[in-house]
Amino acid sequence: MSTVKMNVEGKTIEFPSITGSESKKALDISNLRAETGYVTLDYGLKNTAVTKSSITFLNGEEGILRYRGYPIEQLAEKASFLEVAYLLIYGELPTLDELDKFTSGVTNHTLIHENMKKFFEGYPQHAHPMGVLASMTCALSSFYPESLDPNQEEKAIDQTILRLIAKTATIAAWSYKNSVGHPVMYPQNRLDYSANLLYMMFAKPTEPYEINNKVVSALNKLLILHADHEQNCSTYTTRVVGSSQASLYAAVSAGIMALWGPLHGGANQAVVEMLQKIYDDGGASKENINKWIARFKDKESGQRLMGFGHRVYKNFDPRATIIKKAADEVLDDLNVDDPLLDIAKELEFAALNDSYFIDKKLYPNVDYYSGLLYRAMGIPTDMFTVMFALGRLPGWIANWKEMVEDKQPITRPRQIYIGENKRDYMPIEGR
Repeated sequence: MSTVKMNVEGKTIEFPSITGSESKKALDISNLRAETGYVTLDYGLKNTAVTKSSITFLNGEEGILRYRGYPIEQLAEKASFLEVAYLLIYGELPTLDELDKFTSGVTNHTLIHENMKKFFEGYPQHAHPMGVLASMTCALSSFYPESLDPNQEEKAIDQTILRLIAKTATIAAWSYKNSVGHPVMYPQNRLDYSANLLYMMFAKPTEPYEINNKVVSALNKLLILHADHEQNCSTYTTRVVGSSQASLYAAVSAGIMALWGPLHGGANQAVVEMLQKIYDDGGASKENINKWIARFKDKESGQRLMGFGHRVYKNFDPRATIIKKAADEVLDDLNVDDPLLDIAKELEFAALNDSYFIDKKLYPNVDYYSGLLYRAMGIPTDMFTVMFALGRLPGWIANWKEMVEDKQPITRPRQIYIGENKRDYMPIEGR
């Protein structure tokens, strides 16, 4: 192992250099404060690796995303969502028997306790589905108190994982039903994960529901593409909460709340709202598109080009290309003529041929087309982030499981205090 020397106030300290399996390098500064009295200051942890992980590899400069070594393009094209979930959580692609057992386990746990229906009845119809999803996910722990101990036997943890994957989909669908005032639809064990989710969301007791295989396939892709993305805000939140030895339900509930923020999971909704604003202002005409491009380049306009650029990717987001193709296929199959898709394509073409966006390395990200695809499926905008959460669930579980198995300590970062120095208390009469 190589080391890096650092001179701090005349004292030379050596720090181990760590190289990951994809040649990414880091300095292990675990003993920095003990050796020097210093800590590092890194707002937002943009330059700090908070853990070692074998789950997901992301290279933003080259536009590479791999789950456990498998390219995202291959998984999105060939795998099922539950197959990818198994891969992320357990480290290897399942055999046929393993996948059958895992799928059956999820299928057999899709029902939620009938008493939970009373919780749904207590929410107002206008309650945001993300708030419902987060609180109901946490409430699951009260029905399975044995899950409160993260140091259970492996078999018990596996059971909690199956329950969480299965029941979260039901909760998500029922939160949508609650928002539109429709009766809930119970899960159908004859359907696969994606088809069952769509059934619970859109079927009605008054008429038969027809499964559209292209829509199911597109949803399967969306869930896979969102399944994990390294140490993002919600994933790290799940790890932070889990590091206190909170239950998996509590940790994932916290991850859902972090994802709810508009700077994280709400970006695809912001894209659709932006495209709608452009449409209302003049449609997909070249003149209107150029006018909006100029606004996006003008910092004084207050207008941001949503769905372009990424905190990690400085190249094409590999997920965006897959979603764009899926959106074209679904809209064509459903015979949907969405003017917002036309605007999205014209805007993308204009931005990718403008030196301002090229120089800043602003390329379409996963959020740019995912909202349009959800919209084509009939999913309303306030459910976009819920769908994102369902996709990200295996990644949260995998990171929680990895953290528990590695026996990582409770997360406790330092700070630089910049407040008042010591001062004495003065009675209120003298203030």
